[in-house]
Amino acid sequence: MNSTALSLVLGAAVLHAAWNFAAKRVRRGGAAFVWAYYTAASILLLPALVIALITSDVHPHWNWAVAALVTAVLHIGYGIVLQRGYDVGDLSVVYPVARGTGPLLSVAFAVLLLGERPGVLGLVGAALIIAGVLGISGGRRQQSARGGVKAGIVYGVATGALIAAYTLWDAYSVTDLAVPPLIYFAAASILQSLLLAPQVLSKPQPLRLLWKENKREIIAVGLLSPIAYLMVLYAMRLAPVSLVAPAREVSIVLSGLAAWLVLGEADARRRLIGSAVVLAGIVAIAVA
Repeated sequence: MNSTALSLVLGAAVLHAAWNFAAKRVRRGGAAFVWAYYTAASILLLPALVIALITSDVHPHWNWAVAALVTAVLHIGYGIVLQRGYDVGDLSVVYPVARGTGPLLSVAFAVLLLGERPGVLGLVGAALIIAGVLGISGGRRQQSARGGVKAGIVYGVATGALIAAYTLWDAYSVTDLAVPPLIYFAAASILQSLLLAPQVLSKPQPLRLLWKENKREIIAVGLLSPIAYLMVLYAMRLAPVSLVAPAREVSIVLSGLAAWLVLGEADARRRLIGSAVVLAGIVAIAVA
């Protein structure tokens, strides 16, 4: 991976960990919070989309709209499932499980359905991810906390599956379909806001309360999330997705540190070690 792509990916990892930390601080946000930060991102990206369409020499194609719609649906599912995970689980559980599940599912899919043989490093990487997740979920705690950890893992795995889906689709869209990343992501963000609007706007009172209590988090996620993912999309144009996707998971360790040092989550040291093991597994898969 060249230095420009690596810089983009590492910068995106820092921003990604930061916006997930902000999202974790929101309680019972649900679909309303997801819609709120998608809308904030749309307001930010709409002028950039108009300028890009007017000033660039690209010629929009109908399949660009289809590509944006597909990723919008996948990202809506991702946002809602992730936020639900943060409602019932800890950041130091949900985040590393979610980010580690994508590469693990990719290996499993390749072996079981495509007949591929990932080699020793690939299998070691899968084993490390499983070991890291088990480490994150283990340890001594009260029964109530144990149930929360289990729920966090379930939602983390579901989130990871959606991450794997939209990562592969987005890589295909900006490379094979040659959709410019800014136009692609801006259009998808606007579609995400529009698709969720009917469900959320039917209950305006909870939405006003959500804004009053969490406007800082809404603005932070609405700003940092699109910037982080745009950096990833541009990196995908400079380096293979098989390198970009694992490299951005440095954010796993950053989120573990935030959970330990800022949120004071229980067993955070052990979970941080488990996060580092998950990251090692992802790296092993990447170089296999």
